[in-house]
Amino acid sequence: MNSKIKVSIIGVKGYPYVYGGYETLIKELAERLVTKNVQLTIYCHRSLFKDKIKEHNGIRLVYMPSIEIKVLSQLVHSFLSTLHACFSKSDVLFYVNVANGPFGMLTKLFRKKTVINVDGMEWLRPKWKGFGARYFYFAAKQATKYFDVLVTDALEMQKTYLELFQAKSTMIAYGADSFSEKSIQVLAPWKLKENDYYLIVGRLIPDNNSDIILDAFLSFTSTKKLVIVGDDVFDDPYALGIKEKIKNNPNVIFTGYVKDPELLSALYQHCYVYFHGHEFGGTNPTLIKALAEGTCILALNTRFNQEVLQNGKFGMFFEKDAQNLTAILIKMEQKASHEQEMVEQYKNNSKQGINSSYNWEDITEHYYQIFLNLQHERHI
Repeated sequence: MNSKIKVSIIGVKGYPYVYGGYETLIKELAERLVTKNVQLTIYCHRSLFKDKIKEHNGIRLVYMPSIEIKVLSQLVHSFLSTLHACFSKSDVLFYVNVANGPFGMLTKLFRKKTVINVDGMEWLRPKWKGFGARYFYFAAKQATKYFDVLVTDALEMQKTYLELFQAKSTMIAYGADSFSEKSIQVLAPWKLKENDYYLIVGRLIPDNNSDIILDAFLSFTSTKKLVIVGDDVFDDPYALGIKEKIKNNPNVIFTGYVKDPELLSALYQHCYVYFHGHEFGGTNPTLIKALAEGTCILALNTRFNQEVLQNGKFGMFFEKDAQNLTAILIKMEQKASHEQEMVEQYKNNSKQGINSSYNWEDITEHYYQIFLNLQHERHI
């Protein structure tokens, strides 16, 4: 079949809006897919874009409204986008975020072929207590029933869906850019020096455990600084609590969101250790980026982080306990300690942890073949 595969993407904030795991995934995929035989449409949150251009880099952009309340914003946007896409000529609707699982009932009515990337175990995240947790579990179950292809981003997540829902899925991880050395001079505004700071990158939400990492850092007199990259757009009590703890502390630098990729790469490359406290996801984009940037990684001990870091081959682990982490940090700062030697070893070796599973070209080809097969099925 020579006609272009028409694919609509639903569930992201938009394009080229790139801050966030899903947005990064879609940006990397979309810009590669349009060089293949794919005609792409991305649904964007209308409120986030002042200039609403109709096309960018060969990608059609559709701006849909929503209700700007945290718990409803993405769901309402996805629902309206789904209605629009169901009446379009799209061959395949590609969703990200398991919260969109129930919309599979609607796409089935319109006989649209569908793919969903379900990401992590949202129903376990602390921010979704009570009804929210129950909804995400329900949504995951609906996704396994109504979507044609289920994509999980880690082997351990693939096992989770098989065990919980008896659902088979295709494992496709997130990717990483190839290493390109950045000068430490770009970090001059923050007066940062080589190996002179620890780094946290991610949203300030409970399941990223920034509070435990911060408590561990503040519990002893460190010779280094702590740089926190990230924020929370809704200013939740958790995020506000983090900001209150670090207020007027000269050893903690809060950058907020860093959208410049060159600057972000430099922060990774020149830090002493990158903390990865993410708990419930599969293959996390910030962890993959830390590997690609040649960073020494100290990650929360979860089966997902163990998978990416190959059980300690490409990073170290800490338990979900501030005292445990404090003890590790004290040893890391002792001169000629075993831990300090390991930091240098991981810095030298971490880039080798980026194998073909995390290569954007291979990942794009995997998605392309899925879209191609679904287009073929639709026209049989």
